[in-house]
Amino acid sequence: MVTNPRWTSRRALLRSIDSARVKRAIETAEKDTSGQICVSFAPFFWGDVDRAAVRALERLGTKRAGHRNGVLILVAPARRRFVVCGDGGIHAKVGDVFWEDVCRLLGARFREGDFTEGLVQAIAVIGEQLRLHFPAEPTNARHDGEQGG
Repeated sequence: MVTNPRWTSRRALLRSIDSARVKRAIETAEKDTSGQICVSFAPFFWGDVDRAAVRALERLGTKRAGHRNGVLILVAPARRRFVVCGDGGIHAKVGDVFWEDVCRLLGARFREGDFTEGLVQAIAVIGEQLRLHFPAEPTNARHDGEQGG
């Protein structure tokens, strides 16, 4: 396992990530889907990182949404761990193998110290599956200049 000194603290990790690029990747990935992707960087905490990710995903309110198609990437720098957690709707469509592949991709980039690129690539892959299984829902807005009545 490659150890990266920038991985040791939340503050150092956040300074090394191009947050604007990650934000653009999320906006692009969510553009044509009803799904939601969130990235969170956890402060130091005691307890299980996987359980913390599930609780965080629930706090985002994805269970209240009908499709349950939210995805959370939780990075715990102090623990040198991350979790990619999909809500029940998206998990039912893609299964465990998909999440394992995303984690391998993200882990490889993180081991190289390329945190931004790892997040951007993982978000893009997740976005593809969200678009495939949960396309954007049509809106009631009229695009022809007519007023609704």
